[in-house]
Amino acid sequence: MNILIVYAHPNPDSLNGAILSKVKESIHSKHAVQVIDLYKENFNPCLYFDAETKRRDLKNDPEVGDYRAQLVWAEHVIFIFPIWWSGMPAILKGFIDRVFTKGFAYSYKGLKPVGHLRNRTAWVITTDDTPKIYTQLFQHDYGKVLQKQVLQMCGFKKVRRFSLPFVRQTNQTKREAFLNKVMSLSKIL
Repeated sequence: MNILIVYAHPNPDSLNGAILSKVKESIHSKHAVQVIDLYKENFNPCLYFDAETKRRDLKNDPEVGDYRAQLVWAEHVIFIFPIWWSGMPAILKGFIDRVFTKGFAYSYKGLKPVGHLRNRTAWVITTDDTPKIYTQLFQHDYGKVLQKQVLQMCGFKKVRRFSLPFVRQTNQTKREAFLNKVMSLSKIL
């Protein structure tokens, strides 16, 4: 299977960096793996269009052509990111805005969206500092937003989510248990 990992955290020594390491280390060698490290690659998250650069033409933006090629290549995509201020990091949001454009990732048939990235699966791994009950009652779960409003709309058939909430109140034992679970889930890919 071709597996693409999209990683969005600026500190490789963070908990998210440890998650990335565990995922890469645990995926069976029979799979081909590519990693997009948005911060390391200095991805430009700014979506831009004007009178000369039309929004409808963004599907042909050569600046993100390699990222689109990686998505086409991938059969399974793993997203690893923290939830900050109730949302995904701006660099990841910009990646979605610029890469998952109309005409490439989806189109419309009348009012209904039609996904072009069909027959792919995904795994969304997030961390956040908010107590789980608070996120369930008051905030959007951006892992769920990515799952339902982006990936499924673009044709992904199965998207699972895994999250470690309230990181600031976890101890090393709980973090290690989370990382071990990430490793065991990565091995079944």
